[in-house]
Amino acid sequence: MLALRLARGTHPVVLLRRLAVAAASAGTGFLLLCTMGYALGHPDAGRSSVLRLLWCVPPLAATVQLAVAVARTDPRTRVHRGLSAVGLGSHRLMLLAAVNTLLSCTLGSMLALLFFLHLRGDLSGLPLDGDGAELLGAGQSLPLAAVLTLLSLVPLAAAAACAVVLRPRRPRTADLRDPAEPEPPAPAPNGLPWGVALMAVGLSVELYAAGGGGQGLPLPGRLVSTPAGVLAGWAVTALGLAFAGPGLTYLCGRLLQAWRPGAARLLAGRVLQEQAARIGRPLGVVCAVGSGAIAALFLYEGPATSFGPLTALGGSLVAGCTLLALATAAVEARQARAHTTAALVRLGAPMSLLRTAVGLRALALLAVFAPLTCVIAFLAAAPLTS
Repeated sequence: MLALRLARGTHPVVLLRRLAVAAASAGTGFLLLCTMGYALGHPDAGRSSVLRLLWCVPPLAATVQLAVAVARTDPRTRVHRGLSAVGLGSHRLMLLAAVNTLLSCTLGSMLALLFFLHLRGDLSGLPLDGDGAELLGAGQSLPLAAVLTLLSLVPLAAAAACAVVLRPRRPRTADLRDPAEPEPPAPAPNGLPWGVALMAVGLSVELYAAGGGGQGLPLPGRLVSTPAGVLAGWAVTALGLAFAGPGLTYLCGRLLQAWRPGAARLLAGRVLQEQAARIGRPLGVVCAVGSGAIAALFLYEGPATSFGPLTALGGSLVAGCTLLALATAAVEARQARAHTTAALVRLGAPMSLLRTAVGLRALALLAVFAPLTCVIAFLAAAPLTS
């Protein structure tokens, strides 16, 4: 009840973020239900049904990432003295954020169920009544336990992830300092060596699996059949990009401050170093998704119209959720440095300096991550096209 009352007074932008989480949950839940419908209509295609279920894992992970990013930027998840006085401390606010995420994802799952039943022909009165009857196993009774299990995957996973990420932690020394004081250099993230090692291992596995041949694993849509080892290697490479993202972001900050930096480059570099852990990981995930999309363009066969609606939905969910998560992390970073920005303005820093620093940060990140994404995509697709 408290979550619903707080939602009534929420800022419209925050409500739009929660609606985006609900929409992503609806799309992922619909993909899971479509997999179940295919299994009901094709009882002999067990392996194909399992593969379809596995291809729902990337949209599920992207939806959970977006839900966590939205929960982190929710202003009601921050501890305030007034809320602590009435018993809403850090633990209660963490539970409240998890409940809000659970409600948003549950709303999306219910919408997915209604749309699924409508396409099957179980619900009538709308324009697309029964258009997906053959694909979704119309005429077969739906197992209630399977439906509830599939629809509960996204809400429970997202709520659990929010509870883990937003759990109370001991405040760092940097969080207790006066915002008007100079920012000491932030410590470098320790994930860059692990990320580089994972990327090297993933690319090595891809090359070995592509050269060894073996039974191919069919990709969604009209993509060519790919050995399972190649896909496993690309997954390890994508994980390495996510691990290396904070370290690469920190490195961008160091590069901006090299060679006699002025005020704009010094400010931009310090901000990148300070926010490396916050924006680096979603930036690495976006690079992983982008490299996969570029590699898929090399492997795609057939006209663009034959890609498949479910494949297009899954790809749109992964791309949209990762981009929205990155944008949300950028908003969170802006909120975190709001006091520092206000202190600089009080000290007389011109707004042009702040805008120049923003542009320098964007150019530095683009100059490092864009070529890396293209190189990873080329190395991932080269063994399959040669």
